[in-house]
Amino acid sequence: MNMATAPKLGPVTHVVDPQELYRVITQASSQIPVEVQASSKRVKELLDYFGTFDGLHEIAANRSVPLPVRQQSIIQFKNSALNHWRSRKLLSDEHRARTRARCMTFLDEDDDTIAECNEVIVGKIARQDYPMNWPSLLADIMDVIRTNLELLCSSPNNNPRSTLVLRRSLALLNGLLKEFSGAKMLTGIKTMANVIHQLHEVMFAYYSQLATMISALVPPVLGDRRTADNLLVAHLVYKCLVKMALWLWPRLIKPDKGEFAKLEPWFLQLFQSSTGQLKILSELRIHLVIALRASGTSDNLTLLSVDRLTRHVRLFGKFFRRLQQLEPAKFVELPTGNEIVLYYWDRVVQATNGPPELIQDTPTAVFPVRFLLQAMVLFKENLARWTPFRKGGPKTETTLSQEFVEDAVRLLVTRFIPLKPADLEGWMSDPEEWVNLEDKENDQWEYELRPCGERVLMTLSSQYKDYVTPLLETTFKQTIMQPTVDLASVIQKEALYCAIGRCATRLRDVIPFTQWLQHNLLAEARETNPNYPIIKRRIAWLMGKWINDMCTPANDPNIWELLIHLLRDRGPGTDSVVRLTAATALRECIDTLDFDFDVFAPYLPAAITELVKLMGEADTMEVKQRLAKSLNVVIERSGPRVTPHAQMIAKSIPQLWTPAGEEWLFKGQLLVVVASLVSATKESLNSLIVPLVQESLSPGVAINLDEDALNLWLTAVRNSSSLNSASGPGLIELVPLAISLLSNNLDLLGKIVSIMESYLFVDAPAVLQGFSFALMNAFVKALTGQAILTNQRDILACLQFLTQLAPAALWGEAMHVAGLFSHVVNLLNAEEGSQNLLTECIYLLARIALADRQMFLQLILATSQTTNVPEAKTWETVLDHWWRQFDHMSEPRYRKLAALGIASLVSTGRPEVLDRLPTEIFNLWTDVFFEVKESRKLAEDEEAAALTLHWDLDQVPQSYYAESEDTLEFDRRKMFLNNDPVRTIQLTDYVAAALQEAERTCGGVHIFNQYINQADPILLKQVQDELRGKQT
Repeated sequence: MNMATAPKLGPVTHVVDPQELYRVITQASSQIPVEVQASSKRVKELLDYFGTFDGLHEIAANRSVPLPVRQQSIIQFKNSALNHWRSRKLLSDEHRARTRARCMTFLDEDDDTIAECNEVIVGKIARQDYPMNWPSLLADIMDVIRTNLELLCSSPNNNPRSTLVLRRSLALLNGLLKEFSGAKMLTGIKTMANVIHQLHEVMFAYYSQLATMISALVPPVLGDRRTADNLLVAHLVYKCLVKMALWLWPRLIKPDKGEFAKLEPWFLQLFQSSTGQLKILSELRIHLVIALRASGTSDNLTLLSVDRLTRHVRLFGKFFRRLQQLEPAKFVELPTGNEIVLYYWDRVVQATNGPPELIQDTPTAVFPVRFLLQAMVLFKENLARWTPFRKGGPKTETTLSQEFVEDAVRLLVTRFIPLKPADLEGWMSDPEEWVNLEDKENDQWEYELRPCGERVLMTLSSQYKDYVTPLLETTFKQTIMQPTVDLASVIQKEALYCAIGRCATRLRDVIPFTQWLQHNLLAEARETNPNYPIIKRRIAWLMGKWINDMCTPANDPNIWELLIHLLRDRGPGTDSVVRLTAATALRECIDTLDFDFDVFAPYLPAAITELVKLMGEADTMEVKQRLAKSLNVVIERSGPRVTPHAQMIAKSIPQLWTPAGEEWLFKGQLLVVVASLVSATKESLNSLIVPLVQESLSPGVAINLDEDALNLWLTAVRNSSSLNSASGPGLIELVPLAISLLSNNLDLLGKIVSIMESYLFVDAPAVLQGFSFALMNAFVKALTGQAILTNQRDILACLQFLTQLAPAALWGEAMHVAGLFSHVVNLLNAEEGSQNLLTECIYLLARIALADRQMFLQLILATSQTTNVPEAKTWETVLDHWWRQFDHMSEPRYRKLAALGIASLVSTGRPEVLDRLPTEIFNLWTDVFFEVKESRKLAEDEEAAALTLHWDLDQVPQSYYAESEDTLEFDRRKMFLNNDPVRTIQLTDYVAAALQEAERTCGGVHIFNQYINQADPILLKQVQDELRGKQT
């Protein structure tokens, strides 16, 4: 190996030793685990050496090297080098040039693994290097394709080496087109456009030539290697055409096609020829497979040829479907587009009219399931564009006759929607898994015939309701009158019930649901025929669909009678699938706008009992989770009336929780159930909640359950009237956990602050008596850490509540010792800070001053001593920002709070405060007085006995209640708000009292007047006028 000189970048650049690299890669490809393990670390180290990537690629290209070593080398190159292709530290320009040249030597590679890796490598490198650094790439590949394709088409003999090169080069080209078509930047788009301009005509010509060859196949030649090769080559050429066409299609349907307009004729030619070719190949394939079945031929080459032909036919369907997905409205306007979709549907009809064994999920079936699914999906998506009743938009020339639509509906209801023997086998062998798969049909309908047939029926009923509704109505009336005893009639009735449920919104006006329920469904639900679980399961499903789609309000007792019977019946004629489906249907019926609890009330005990029982009986966690969701909806919609059953539900939780192990989704749902139970009943379930929260937020578990656990915790605190419990653990025991999370978990900080705030509203003195110092330390750690601004504001708001909900003796010292008060002062000192955050700081200081002015003075003094800052300087910081932030307070209640807080400080007689009295403080007060005065004039005749807050006539912002509606906390917050000094104290009275107190405190009227007399006479008169008996 030739190694280029290492670049001089950075302090040290290691150059790989080719011999060591080969030795390590050989060990890495060994079948001996010890050698592989020993080499893995060194391989990673060598990948950071200069020359390693070039060395790996050279090893892979050397045919004399053992195959496992070559495979290991190219895999390592693919996984590592492509992300560092531009790195000058690991690769030189010479390395890159050699690598690009070597890539072309893999075109005759026998090993598929190496060849496929090379396709990826070429694509990724070309995306970066073509055309600037690799200008000959496309021409080189096309030369190889042309040469070998000519040989394939002209030579009567099979040339394996030439065919291999052709296969590899076409696969390489396909990979290039895939890579180029994914580019989003303008340069990449131009590159793809340039590639298409070079390739579109020649590739179309190649496929046309190959199409002639494969369209004339007869059964005897299917066993020839040449036939299999021709089919594969044609398939690869067409894949390249499809990638170019799909890239063009969105650009051709734009009003401004630009430079792509000249490619539109080619696109239309390709599409039309594709629709024609699909018909030819599809018919050819059907006849070939039938002939082979008749002859019994099954040699490997024949099966390979059939498989490749099947894949090729399916590629056409993928092409059409993708065009349809990208722009459905334009797809129906394509010439022969509607024709080909109808052709596909004709094949569906043809398949269902033949023996059932013609339809199988194998490439050698006459009608493979995947082909029929393509046909049905294409047909379904086009239906919306074919309806004769379409409102707005251009009418398409293709509309379906009534006879066509009715035949399609009959076919779907009788052939596609009925359960097949395989469905029944799955039902019997694993009921729970069968239910799980059935519930997933909403996501998987494009991949299974039965759910796909249901979706086609739904679309037909929506687009051709004038045809479909009468037909289903007539069929319904005929069927319900007929006896249903044997399995065949049971399966057919189940299919009809499925059709009715799928088309419920179209049939609600013609199906007499109440009478049907009363006279037929209830009786069928009690039938003991061993075949009837099939119908009973569908009846339960139908109830859920009909009610949930709001076709009938859930106010008929017979609905609940039927569902509860199916839910708890364990006699003959039923099974677990029926019960599980009934549980889901119960949820769907309850979770509706028209749900009437009074009608459901008699059935509530049975519903809860059976759901809890089923959860205990279920084997799979997925089913348990679904049942828990149903139970949760029952609890939520029942509200307080579920209270008598709360203890029974609560006792079942530990029995379900412990065996669940690491089934986090189910455990999360159990936490949701407990939270709903607490919200509904307001009962204390602390003996259950405390251990659940502790375990859910423990290390290793919290990452999976933290959100649900925090919601449960918050719900429990908000609905609790006490933090202690007479028996068992109380919520107070979780406070240390909350403090720990407050200190150490930034991700959960917002929720934890909310929980702590709720704790304070329940019993702030109890929390602070036990944890004041730890709590303040946690607040400081959160504030001084990397908490986002929103969380910092939430913490300051929480502290404001704390100062009002507990006496200062419980929080004052802790606030100082933890450094919280000094941190607030430091925030005010910061050169740059959020105005919103600084304003919250002033709100907190105002609350402290309003709660206990002496504590405020002590905190100022202690902070000055701790920080070695003169006390006067600390006062200056606080008072400066008090005045500055006043302009950032928009709501009257906050402005009044600032005025009350500063009045409380004035009453202390501190000279630092009184010095500002004649200027800043008088101005602040008069601003608030003016706002209040302006409002007061609106209601001069009202009685003055109670304080009327004309400045706060609107409701408090909803954010104040913090989403606590329908909890005990909401009432606590409301009462707290009504007792807030800002709402109960008249500002003018409070200011007047504060001034009198200051006069006494500072040494008498003579000294006090020295401050007052410094005020502007006009300003002083304004203050005096307001204080002379005028209300706030």
